[in-house]
Amino acid sequence: MTTDSLAPFEVRVRRDGRFWYVAVPAVDGATQARSLTEVEPMARDLIAEITGRTPSTISVDIDVELPSVVEAHLEAAIRLREEEATARARAAEESRAAARELRDSGLTVRELGIALGISYQRAQQLLTS
Repeated sequence: MTTDSLAPFEVRVRRDGRFWYVAVPAVDGATQARSLTEVEPMARDLIAEITGRTPSTISVDIDVELPSVVEAHLEAAIRLREEEATARARAAEESRAAARELRDSGLTVRELGIALGISYQRAQQLLTS
């Protein structure tokens, strides 16, 4: 049984019917909670009961185990956000290239802004970034 007062206790939580199953491997104990907001206090009480410590002195690290279909959706969201960031960076580079092309064709920064539908300050930023 690991009861190091500085290290948080790992708490594993998963849905079990209408309740949340709360397991604390370090004390080889488990309990249940009606909602995720109850998990932390229930885990602290369980650990306190087994170790004899005061609940307020117990630190926990909660890991909610999600269904694999939910994990797949979250992974897809992360991948799409990364693709979005890449697309935004490419779009910004294309905007800078368009501004440079117009400047090289002889337009002033103010004319550049008008042509691109942006302020002349933003046009200047495109040229200097």
